[in-house]
Amino acid sequence: MLLPVLLLAACSHPAPPAPPPPEVGVVKAIPTSVPVTRDYPGRLAATLVAQVRARVEGIVLKRVYKEGTNVKAGDVLFRIDPAPLEASLRQAQGQLAQAEATAHNAQLNATRSQELGAKGVLAKQDVDNAVAAAAADKAAVKAARANVENAQINLGYATVTAPISGRAGVANVTQGALVSPTDTNPLTTVQVIDPIYANFSEPMAEVERLRKAEKAGNVKLAAPDKVQVEIVLPDGSVYAHMGTLDFTDLAVDPSTGAVDLRAIVPNPDHTLLPGMYVKIRLTLATLHHAFLLPQSAIQRDNDGAYVYVVGADDKIVEKRVELGDQQGADWIVQNGLADGARVVVSGIQKAQAGEKVKPVPFNGSAGSAAAAATAAD
Repeated sequence: MLLPVLLLAACSHPAPPAPPPPEVGVVKAIPTSVPVTRDYPGRLAATLVAQVRARVEGIVLKRVYKEGTNVKAGDVLFRIDPAPLEASLRQAQGQLAQAEATAHNAQLNATRSQELGAKGVLAKQDVDNAVAAAAADKAAVKAARANVENAQINLGYATVTAPISGRAGVANVTQGALVSPTDTNPLTTVQVIDPIYANFSEPMAEVERLRKAEKAGNVKLAAPDKVQVEIVLPDGSVYAHMGTLDFTDLAVDPSTGAVDLRAIVPNPDHTLLPGMYVKIRLTLATLHHAFLLPQSAIQRDNDGAYVYVVGADDKIVEKRVELGDQQGADWIVQNGLADGARVVVSGIQKAQAGEKVKPVPFNGSAGSAAAAATAAD
């Protein structure tokens, strides 16, 4: 009888306790407004470009300016040999003096002829001829005076000055070169690079997508004169000064399906140079009622993106979400989450849909704005 009693006692031992639910780190989904930014390749260009050309023919005596330096409007850039122009001016002045003397004599003759005609001594035809000759010689004086003015202007062109204030480029001619107004290449170029233009293109499909989102009330587009522009330099650093959208083309390029845009950016230190390729970061709109979640919270399968949410009973629920752009270390979630939802960020590999878990606040890195701002209590 002892053996059956021992067997019965052994079979009545309690079963081992069930393992505790796995621990997962969660953050609360708190809605926020997020700026909508886009990056586009762009190229910089001067806001003003003036080609400095010879306006008279002559030999270059000297380049006065230093290449690559800033000049002011009116500063002397080149000097062309003025000797032939000075001779032309003296010739024009002599012709003017001769015309004035001829005109003076013709006027005296016309006056005498009119007096004699009044007395009946001279025929009316002769009087008219004298008056007409005086008028013609007076007109010749005006033409000669214009020639003098033109010669003075040409002599002034021997001193080539900057048409605008800006940075003067390399000289295309040297001392001793013969230049003329018909030359193909300019003497040099002066460019205004403060402020500077940033030219780029935006796909029309993106513009239409944002417009539809605005009609639906999801985003608020920025006014054209309020769109902020950042310049990302080739080394990845962000330029210190913000720009604004300056120009939007009215037509779509049929070959690219994009709209040409232009931003104007302050450039007081002349860090940006025309021709540079940069990245244009455009703040187009503000996305309302969005959620910022750490990248580790986002999972994907063939059907798209989803997250695990801890329900009121501490059980895992799978939620399909619509993602926007990345912002730093976080993803922007546009749809699919309820305010205050507890989203699993860490320990996802231990969580299964429908199973109970132990949620604890996620202790994320400082690089995650979502972890810092939305950690669960």
